[in-house]
Amino acid sequence: MKLNKTVLITGASKGIGRAIAYKLAAEGYDLVLHCRSSMSELESLAGSLQKEFNTDSSLLQFDVSDRAASKDALENYLAKAGAPYGVVCNAGITADNAFPAMLGGEWDSVIDTNLGSFYNVLHPLVMPMVSARRPGRIITMSSVSGVMGNRGQVNYSASKAGIIGATKALAIELAKRNITVNCVAPGLIETDMVSQELADAAIKSVPAQRMGKPEEVAAAVSFLMSEGASYITRQVISVNGGMI
Repeated sequence: MKLNKTVLITGASKGIGRAIAYKLAAEGYDLVLHCRSSMSELESLAGSLQKEFNTDSSLLQFDVSDRAASKDALENYLAKAGAPYGVVCNAGITADNAFPAMLGGEWDSVIDTNLGSFYNVLHPLVMPMVSARRPGRIITMSSVSGVMGNRGQVNYSASKAGIIGATKALAIELAKRNITVNCVAPGLIETDMVSQELADAAIKSVPAQRMGKPEEVAAAVSFLMSEGASYITRQVISVNGGMI
């Protein structure tokens, strides 16, 4: 059933973002699908969603770490379609290294992409969402690394911890506008970002004794996007098999 609600998903072409797109499409949302470089994969995804769920999808391509490019792309979209009902800030990268050996570029790229994108993506969208005078949803993606820290991921942990702080602060600002702002913090999930070496080492710390599936993260996002979650804001929902 069509909900007449549109959700923007950054980093939608693969992994968790792709699973979120499928879950929300199945529930009747129309989508704005974003990628940085995988446009062919995004087009294939949009085609599949149209065929399976009759989902209308718009496609956006820009680098979320590039403030000007993000602003231009999002403002152009807003001028054509208006403010979305929801936003899922999912795009992110890793550049793991022991901190003494970490290069400045490894630090900057992860911080700029994972944390800088909070401003770059949400700043052009927040006031249009407020001006629409209707309920809205913003969901950011942190990580278990942002909650508890992780060896070899000082840059990634810093970026994902920053996302939690920014999410909680924005939630306070938007609460009276009926726009909820929450964070999902996945643990060890079966995606291209998790190497087999990392999985083998980390699985010992997971009480569930298995990796999570992208669809299990998507289920948490789907709930937070729903009307049933209208009184839930400023929260961090962990999907990690009991790691913390």
